[in-house]
Amino acid sequence: MIAMKIVYIANIFLAGWISISSLFYPQIAVGSVFEHNFAYSESIRLVGALWFAIFILSILGLCFPQQMSLVLLFQLIYKSSWLIFAALPAIINQQAYPKGMATCFLVWVLVLPFVIPWKFIFGASPELTF
Repeated sequence: MIAMKIVYIANIFLAGWISISSLFYPQIAVGSVFEHNFAYSESIRLVGALWFAIFILSILGLCFPQQMSLVLLFQLIYKSSWLIFAALPAIINQQAYPKGMATCFLVWVLVLPFVIPWKFIFGASPELTF
């Protein structure tokens, strides 16, 4: 439970910074978050909106760690996907990519499987009645 709260706190700081800079100061995000590897487009704000949702859900995760654990599973899936389908091809083809973001995502992908309460997510649930 403590490890989950640490992850939620890290999410609050990281996703908070990324979301606020991407939504309200996208030109700053191009440099700080995306390391000038992507030109400005409204996609920066779309990414900011996604991270803003993670920011809000992580705040709730401090109060309800297990109930909000699906946000951690979501992060594991999308960060793994980005590493496999965006960062890895860029590395192989020697193209530019945000190395700081890739490093952060890699750390998260390695840590999250040990933090996510798998039994809670996939454990026995009460039967649904209609």
